[in-house]
Amino acid sequence: MAEPVALATLVGEAALGWPAWLYARIGHPVGGFARLIQGCERRWNRAERPEARRRAGGVATIALVVAAGAGGGWIAQTLALHMVGWIGVALLAVPGLAQRSLDDHVRPVAAALEAGDLAAARIAVGRIVGRDVAALDAAGVARAAIESLAESFCDGVAAPLFWLLLGGLPGLWAYKGVNTADSLIGHYEPRWRAFGWAAARLDDVANWVPARLAGALIVLCGGGGWRTMGRDARRHASPNAGWTEAAMAGALDLRLAGPVAYDGVVMDKPWIGSGRTELTARDVRRALWLYRRACLALWIVAGGIAWRL
Repeated sequence: MAEPVALATLVGEAALGWPAWLYARIGHPVGGFARLIQGCERRWNRAERPEARRRAGGVATIALVVAAGAGGGWIAQTLALHMVGWIGVALLAVPGLAQRSLDDHVRPVAAALEAGDLAAARIAVGRIVGRDVAALDAAGVARAAIESLAESFCDGVAAPLFWLLLGGLPGLWAYKGVNTADSLIGHYEPRWRAFGWAAARLDDVANWVPARLAGALIVLCGGGGWRTMGRDARRHASPNAGWTEAAMAGALDLRLAGPVAYDGVVMDKPWIGSGRTELTARDVRRALWLYRRACLALWIVAGGIAWRL
């Protein structure tokens, strides 16, 4: 759209977020995707079903999710344009982004570390990461927060914005459905491997371009890190998450990833970056400032696209 829908969405989400009072009353739109996925999983991912049928059920699930997101987005966009114009489209896109939410979740980690309250820092970071946090030291907590901030800059901000620009509300909400499915069922454990295969692969495709653009934006805003991003991005298990993590590590001269425990099992992940490993609250603050600059750069990009069109 030629109208500044994307810019208005970014500004509106930064100013308003998704207020707690609104969440308490109506939940979040992503919750609808979650209920659909969970219902399909209960029906089509039974342990006694052959693997081929479970995979087919996963394909059907992701097809339903994309149809719901794109179809619902198209209906919402059509009504909004008819009733209130492009500003209505921007308001309906606001919950699809997570600029403010991500900042709001990472800041308490830095504050707890600054106060020397490791227990509170573990609780705060446990809200945004899937790894075991009980045994993390202060450096491990800081590293987890920075990694989550870097990765979520792509799938919580840059990628939704990319699909909003490319496909309006249908593109945005189809992407959010795919990303939600990946987070719920796109895992390698035996229960999910067949059923979640389609969700994981489609999420990889949907994030391929945004992840690389987001990584480039981080190093541009950080004033360096190209070499680290180019060298280490592929060390991550995900074909996409490594780009923003490596960009953040390079821009801040840190070392991220490394060994990490999930459900009591330690995974020997390769290190990303070649800087310091003893991370502190100051590093979390530095990462937040870089994240904010990258978000502001997206505002400029979105405004420039609207102006040129």
